[in-house]
Amino acid sequence: MPHLYLVDGSSFIFRAYHVLPKLTNKHGEPAGAVYGYVSMLWKLADDLHKADGPTHLAVILDKSEHTFRNELYDQYKAHRPPAPEDLVPQFPMIRDATRAFSLPCIEELGWEADDLIASYAKAALAQGWQVTIVSSDKDLMQLLTEPGIDMLDTMKDRRMGPDTVVEKFGVGPDKLGEVLALMGDSVDNVPGVPGVGPKTAAKLILEHGDVEAVLAAAPMMKPGKLRDNLIEHADMARLSRKLVELACDVPLPDPLDSMELNGIPEAPLRAFLEHHGFKSLLARLGQVADAPVERVEVPGLEPDPPCDHDAYETVTDEAALDRWITVARHQGWVAIDTETTGTDAHRAELVGVSMALHPNLACYIPVAHGGTDMFAEKPVQLDRATVIAKLKPLLEDPSVLKIGHNLKYDLIILGRLGIDVAPYDDTIVMSFDLDAGLHGHGMDELAATHLSHSCIAYKDVTGSGKKQIGFAEVDLKAATRYAAEDADVTLRLWRRLRPRLAYEGATRVYEMVDRPLVAVIAGMERAGIKVDATVLARLSDEFSKQIASLEAEIHGIAGFKFTIGSPKQLGDVLFDKMGIKGGRKGKSGVYSTDVNELERIAADKDSPGREMVVKVLDWRQLSKLKSTYTDALQAQINPETGRVHTSYSLTGAQTGRLSSTDPNLQNIPIRTETGRQIRDAFVAEPGNVILSADYSQIELRLAAHIADVPALREAFEAGEDIHNRTATELFGEVNRDTRGRAKTINFAILYGISRWGLAGRLDVTPDEAQAMIDRYFERFPGISRYIADTLTSAKETGYTTTLFGRKTHFPRIKAPNQNERAGSERAAINAPIQGTSADIIKRAMIRMGPALADAGLHDVRMLLQVHDELVFELPQGDVEAASAVIRRVMETAAQPAVTLTVPLGVEIGVGPSWGAAH
Repeated sequence: MPHLYLVDGSSFIFRAYHVLPKLTNKHGEPAGAVYGYVSMLWKLADDLHKADGPTHLAVILDKSEHTFRNELYDQYKAHRPPAPEDLVPQFPMIRDATRAFSLPCIEELGWEADDLIASYAKAALAQGWQVTIVSSDKDLMQLLTEPGIDMLDTMKDRRMGPDTVVEKFGVGPDKLGEVLALMGDSVDNVPGVPGVGPKTAAKLILEHGDVEAVLAAAPMMKPGKLRDNLIEHADMARLSRKLVELACDVPLPDPLDSMELNGIPEAPLRAFLEHHGFKSLLARLGQVADAPVERVEVPGLEPDPPCDHDAYETVTDEAALDRWITVARHQGWVAIDTETTGTDAHRAELVGVSMALHPNLACYIPVAHGGTDMFAEKPVQLDRATVIAKLKPLLEDPSVLKIGHNLKYDLIILGRLGIDVAPYDDTIVMSFDLDAGLHGHGMDELAATHLSHSCIAYKDVTGSGKKQIGFAEVDLKAATRYAAEDADVTLRLWRRLRPRLAYEGATRVYEMVDRPLVAVIAGMERAGIKVDATVLARLSDEFSKQIASLEAEIHGIAGFKFTIGSPKQLGDVLFDKMGIKGGRKGKSGVYSTDVNELERIAADKDSPGREMVVKVLDWRQLSKLKSTYTDALQAQINPETGRVHTSYSLTGAQTGRLSSTDPNLQNIPIRTETGRQIRDAFVAEPGNVILSADYSQIELRLAAHIADVPALREAFEAGEDIHNRTATELFGEVNRDTRGRAKTINFAILYGISRWGLAGRLDVTPDEAQAMIDRYFERFPGISRYIADTLTSAKETGYTTTLFGRKTHFPRIKAPNQNERAGSERAAINAPIQGTSADIIKRAMIRMGPALADAGLHDVRMLLQVHDELVFELPQGDVEAASAVIRRVMETAAQPAVTLTVPLGVEIGVGPSWGAAH
C-alpha cells in the first residue's frame, strides 16, 4: 500500500535555527539553519529507510504570510515577530537543500503549509493510501480522525494518533478544532475566548459538543466571568473556529504520483554540500553513498564551457533552418530533442525540435507555439510540415549520426510524422551500459554527475498545479532556453560517455545488444496490441463480486467490519484480536502485514488466523488485478488505434532486463487462472492470431553453462525434466512433493537464498533447509564454486559481468550494514545469469525483424516482450513458417558472440488471444 510522508518543513527550519549556533558556509553566508535542516532531513530519511519507510514523500513549506485567514481577520498572526535577520537569506538555501535530496518541495501562494498538508493527506486517504505527517503541530492533529493517518514527532521520536490528542487536550481529534477555537492561540493571534484555557475548553466541549452549542448554553450557565466572556466574545469564538479549521480542498500544486520515492541520487546532494562547504556532511555522504568507481580517464577531452542559455538561437525562418541542417550534415553528427504536448508518445503532438552541434551551439525550432485556442495570437514560427520536410533527409541520412537522450520517445514522435531516424546514439543507454547500479540515468542527474550542471526544470517554464500551462503556451525565449539546453546537454553527455565505452569495455554490449534495440522497442510500442474492452469490463464486474464476497467472508470470520486494506486495522485484527503469534511491529508501532508475513501465517496449518489470511491474500490479489489491469486497461486503450501501447524502459532494471509501464505487463500472474483470464483480453485482429514464444528455463540453462555443472548440462542436452533430475540428485526419488521442492531449490539457489529464506518457502526448519542447500552444493559443486567466485570478484571490482560484458555495479556489497550487504550479495549472485538471459532475448529481438523479412513474412509483427517471452501477431496462414523462423532466431540468439554448452529451448503457443497462446 502506498504510504505518503508529508514533512512540515517550517518546523524543521525553526528547530534547526534555534538549536544550532550561528554558522556560516564557505562563502561567509549564514547557514546554521541550512546545516541543521539538512542534518534533520537526512536523519529522517535514514530512520525511515531502516523502518517501514514511505513510498512517497514531500516537504511542505509556507510560501507567503498573507492567506485567506488574513481576509477573515486582519490581525491574524499580526503579533508574530519577523523572521530573524540572519535566517531570511537561508530560506532559499533550504529550498535548494530539499531539491538537492531530489524531494518535492511544495509551497503555494495564499495557503499555509498546514492547508497543503491537510489537502494532500485527504487526497491520499481517498485513494486508499496511508499518510504520516512529520510534525508536532497541534493544528495538524485535527487530521488524526482518519484510521489511515498518524503523525511523527522526530524531536521525541514518537508516533502520535488519536490517543495522543486525548492525552494532551482531553478530547479526540474530531473535537480538537472546537477546543482550539475556544482557547485561542497567542502565537498566531487567534483570539478565542478570554479566560478559557485548554482544560476549560475541553470541559465545555465535552459537556456541550461544539463551539456553537457552548455559546448557545452560555446564558444558562452559572453567573461569573466565564459566562460573561462566552457571551461577550461569542463572535470572536465563531471567528476563531474558522481560523483554526484546516482547508482540506486546496488544489494540489503537484500530483501525488510526483512524490514517489526512487532513492536519493548522490550527485545533486554532493554538489549542494560542496557548494556550501559542509565538510562533515560530505564525509557522511562518503560513508553512505555509492563507493567510488575506478574509471579510466579519457585523454584529450577538455572540460566544456558553462551552458550559455543566451547563446541559443530560436529558428523561425527557412534560411536559418537550412543553415543548421547544412552544418549538421557537413560535420556528421547532431544532437536532437523533441518538445511535445504530453508524455504519451502515441498521442502527443509535436511542438518543436531542438538541435545542438557543439557546446553552446544549439537552437530551438518551434512549430506549434501559441496555445490551442484558434483565436490565440501565435508567434512567428515555421510551419510544421515545412520543418518536417526539411529535417527528414537529415534525420534519415546514413552519414549523419543523430544523438538523443531517451531517444525511444523521439523515435516514436518522429516516426508518426514519417521520419525513420537512423543512425543514432542514445546517451541514456550509454550511461546505463557504463554505470548500471551506480546512479540513475535521467538527464538531470547525469548533467549534475558528469557536467556539474543543473538543468532548467520543466515546471520552471510551464508552472505547476492549477497554474501549469502546456509547453506550446510557453513564450519562445523561455522555450528556447529550456529546449535547446536539452539538446546541448545531450551533446555534452555524448562527448563524455561515448569515449568511455571503449576504455571501460562497454562497447560490445552497447553495440551488440542495447543500442540497436532502441528502434526495435520504439516499433513495438507503436504497434501496440489490441485489447478487448468487453472482456475487461466483464472481468472487472466478476472481480468486484468476488472481492465483495471475500470482504463479507473476512468480516464474518473477524466478527465485525474493518478496512481490510489498512495494514494497521488488519494487523490489529490478526495479532491482537485473533491472537496469532509471531507478529512484528515496525518503528511506527504498526504490525507488518506484508505478503511474506501473510504467507508465513497461511503456511501454518495450526494458526488461528490461517483461514482469514488466505482470503486476505486472495482479496489483495483480486483488488490489485482489478485496479491495475481490468479497470486501468480500459482507460489505456488508445482511441485512435484501439490498441494498448505499453512503454518499455531499457534502463529500468539493474540487470539489463526490460521493464514496462502504462501498463506494466510484467506483473500479470503467469501461472494462475486469473492471470490467464486477463491475458484473454489481449487479442488478435480479425484474420490474425497471437503467437507466444517463451524461452524454457533459460536461467537454469545459463547457470548450467556459466557454473559448468555437467549433471545439469547433460539433463538439458538429453531433454530431461530438469526438476526431476534435481529431485533425483537431492532426494533419490521423483514424486509430486520432491519435484516441487527441487523446483523451488533450483531457482532459489540462483537468487542466493539463505537457509531462513528457503525454510520459509519449503515450510521446514532452517537446519533442514541448510541440509538441502549443502546437499545441492555437494551434488552440483559447480554452483557452489560459481557463487563463491562471483562474490569474490564482485567484492574486489565492485561489479559483475554477463557473458556479453554487461556490467552491473554493486556499491553496497561491502556495506557495514548486514542487510544492505546481504541484499547486494544476493543480487550479485543472480546478475550474471539474469543479465545474460536479458542480453540473449534482446539479441533475438534485434534479429527478429530482418529474419522475418528475409523469409517473406512481412505481416508478422512483434508486439510484446515479457520476461523470457516474445508475443507476436500474424496471419493464421503464416503460423507454421513464422514459428520456424522465430524458434531459430531465439535458439541461436547468443551466437556467434557466445557459444553455449547447453541448448536453448523455446516453447511456442498459438491462439486467438494471448491467454490462449501462452
